[in-house]
Amino acid sequence: MAAVVCFGLGYSARHWAAEFGQPFDRIVGTLRSPERAAASAAARLGTTAVETMVFDGVTASPQLRARLDEASVVLISAPPGAAGDPVLAAFGGTLPARRLELAIYLSTVGVYGDHAGGIVDETTAPQPASARSKSRLAAEQAWQRFGADAGVPVAVLRLAGIYGPGQNALVTLQEDRARRIVKPGQMFNRIHVADIGQAIAAAIARKAHGVVNVADDEPSPPQDVIAYAARLLGIEPPPEIPFAEAAKAMSPMALSFYDENKRVRNDKLKAELGVQLRYPTYREGLQALRAAMRNDL
Repeated sequence: MAAVVCFGLGYSARHWAAEFGQPFDRIVGTLRSPERAAASAAARLGTTAVETMVFDGVTASPQLRARLDEASVVLISAPPGAAGDPVLAAFGGTLPARRLELAIYLSTVGVYGDHAGGIVDETTAPQPASARSKSRLAAEQAWQRFGADAGVPVAVLRLAGIYGPGQNALVTLQEDRARRIVKPGQMFNRIHVADIGQAIAAAIARKAHGVVNVADDEPSPPQDVIAYAARLLGIEPPPEIPFAEAAKAMSPMALSFYDENKRVRNDKLKAELGVQLRYPTYREGLQALRAAMRNDL
């Protein structure tokens, strides 16, 4: 297979590359700082070698342009900036002339906004409330326009709350950072990073086009996840805190998550991409993460 360029070699892209990157002749991942890129230059993700390059969101280096010339797939997880999507801003004018066969944009279910606990799917009109989600929706639309103009399939994967190794309720409990905040009726979907990797791999294999929700099967109150993780660790969960009390000390970003309440359907992920979730609910995901922690002892 040809090359993949990952703009933003972050948590999700790294997990995809580690498990599903082996068939590609080359994988290039960008990082914002020269120091991080240099530190990762010879890194391997699983058995996959990944070449790291600097992309600060503005400057398009000749070296990165050369690698992009070879790419058949671009995976975009870099967040939008003040000027919109940084990849399109830097490279959009020349991308259509290249050998690109597919673009995958990692977005967020936050673009749906608040639905008072109602169900949303890919046919639901987005109504983002936060500035962050509005920027993501604008970037989605920019990539979709690019795809329509260039004749390139664009898959927009809208991700639910991401968790996985090193980033989960077990860790926050062990580090004494977990809070069991209760807002009656509040629901969140989550998605294990391994299932995000599956979704990216399936989108590449099928040259997917259009919007797909990447979420688990069971939207749940956040306090239930903390309580279940505590049970797996054999400890008492932290006390419940009413949202009205917790909100006084919460950051604007944290508050924005509680401003949105919805249940996300994932039928398209299964039917059109053929993804069978390894971790259909937070319980299976946390059980596997707890088992891995024991094996590391």
